[in-house]
Amino acid sequence: MALEEKFKEVAENPFYSLAYTQFLREKRLMGSKCKKCGHTSVPPKPICDKCQRDEVELVEMKGNGKLVAYTVIGTGAPLMVEEGFDRAHPYCSGVVELEEGARILARILGVDVEKPEQIKIGAPVSVEYVEAEHGGEKKVFLAFRVLL
Repeated sequence: MALEEKFKEVAENPFYSLAYTQFLREKRLMGSKCKKCGHTSVPPKPICDKCQRDEVELVEMKGNGKLVAYTVIGTGAPLMVEEGFDRAHPYCSGVVELEEGARILARILGVDVEKPEQIKIGAPVSVEYVEAEHGGEKKVFLAFRVLL
């Protein structure tokens, strides 16, 4: 199979990261749901994490959930540094459990990173898409805003 054909196959398969990135650009949070056991995953996976079956379907997540873990980061990844985050300007990253049951790591918005002790586990969150330019290209990143 030629490289171009393989790339097209990967790009068109909703269970590959390229497709997940495209869904984010469209401001859609997509996951997979196992037809056998009902387990959900975000990003979508071609095989169920729970029962290891390949009988999964692509589903759009509502984007609502709760914060189950978090950390405030002052020394971030290069993309975050490029956006202006550093020791003087930290950001919050956390694990969100969606209403559908899937858990995902994302940026957490609407919290006071100067007072991390006030960030509450179990706080309701809703999906938000952050647009930023990196390397001259506009990108969309997943984030969740605390609703308190």
